[in-house]
Amino acid sequence: MKAATIVLGVIGADCHAVGNKILERLFSDAGFNVVNLGVMVSQDEYIDAAIETGAEAILVSSLYGHGEIDCQGFRERCIERGIGMIILYVGGNLVVGKTPREKVIAKFEQMGFDRVFMADSDLDEVISLLLQDIAGQRRRHKYDTEF
Repeated sequence: MKAATIVLGVIGADCHAVGNKILERLFSDAGFNVVNLGVMVSQDEYIDAAIETGAEAILVSSLYGHGEIDCQGFRERCIERGIGMIILYVGGNLVVGKTPREKVIAKFEQMGFDRVFMADSDLDEVISLLLQDIAGQRRRHKYDTEF
């Protein structure tokens, strides 16, 4: 099976680069083809890269607490640009203040993200879930194109 291409970056005005490099290494070591856009990435930069590379997933990172603002309308923008079914993950320190985990997850799921991870998430679990989600997406795509 061909290695899945994923687009990775830190959204908005967030310049936290160290975690981004760690994620790049982690996903690369797990066999993914990683397109790392770095920091201070706009929604359209993620989407442009996903389209250009045929990526199967976009992984959005935010550590400065403004992910809620920066991610508004992301799924809708993907739909407008023709990649509405792409897998969308978001993770990090996503909101300002002490908001319960369940509320943060629900908020981002309502925005159209497939999976939401907090800063303390188990990265091995993230890799496992991403592999499962990509395999499921490939199966659905295969059946969609056979008929």
